[in-house]
Amino acid sequence: MFSLLLISICRFRFSGALILSALLLVAVTSFGEAIAEDSAPVVKVLVTYHSLSGNTERMAEAVVNGVKSVSGASVLLKRVGKVTADDLFSSDAVVVGSPVYWSNMSGEVKTFFDNWQFKFGVFPEFKMKNKIGAAFATGGQVSSGKEVTMLTILAAMLGNQMIVVSGGGAFGASATTEGDSVGIDNIELADAEALGRRVAEVAVMMHRGTAP
Repeated sequence: MFSLLLISICRFRFSGALILSALLLVAVTSFGEAIAEDSAPVVKVLVTYHSLSGNTERMAEAVVNGVKSVSGASVLLKRVGKVTADDLFSSDAVVVGSPVYWSNMSGEVKTFFDNWQFKFGVFPEFKMKNKIGAAFATGGQVSSGKEVTMLTILAAMLGNQMIVVSGGGAFGASATTEGDSVGIDNIELADAEALGRRVAEVAVMMHRGTAP
């Protein structure tokens, strides 16, 4: 009788040990998955712009909101004249915004791109290669050169072997600020936010090596 009781106790302890081990294994696996998710690489998006009237700055802030809506993405907002070499090279994506000056990007934004070589030395190593690039613009009139401005920004990025994306419009986000326009409206701000969101999503997908 005593032997049978002892065997039953041993079996109970053995079964309990198996259950405990299984629970520990599940807990450790779940914890490991949580840690892996939390430690997933964070991509850095640089949003930079020139703004005299404040219109392009408002669009830039909307782009930033779009980036912030994407898990795994961080954002830095700076005027083009304040961007450092470290800001540029440590970023995974760069979104550049400009007002339309004479149907093209402003002189400050052009100088920013010139500085990539003359100040930051992107060549001959193509230090911006395979980073994500995008553009946005503001212009006074409906047909004032916003598309040309965005295309020249994207052309500068393509020349640096970056991967350009659009969002909020065919070539990027844009806004009309004068004439019959009441200024930047909620639709245009939503387009800018959509651009920031898409840039961040593409950057995260590329960084993690996942398909869309």
